[in-house]
Amino acid sequence: MRNNEDDFELLRKIQRKPKSSQRELALELGFSLGKLNYCLKELQKKGLIKINNFKRSNNKINYIYVLTPRGIDHRLKLTIKFMKKKIQEYDELKSEIT
Repeated sequence: MRNNEDDFELLRKIQRKPKSSQRELALELGFSLGKLNYCLKELQKKGLIKINNFKRSNNKINYIYVLTPRGIDHRLKLTIKFMKKKIQEYDELKSEIT
């Protein structure tokens, strides 16, 4: 099942390494190839990423994943949400210790 953390991590990886293969992305994220493929297609349907194959590549299965402006905005919102959650967890742990 997909969630915002999966989207957040996938969008971060795509922005950092847009030429990563699906196998590389799946391995780095701890996803199965099926889950990664599903997530990529859903992000594409939402208009958050574009998926293009290399035009001059002899191996037509090489793709580049590009965040759209909407994808960048969504990633920013997820980053803020993620940071708020981590700050809250830190504050809760800090209050338990003191």
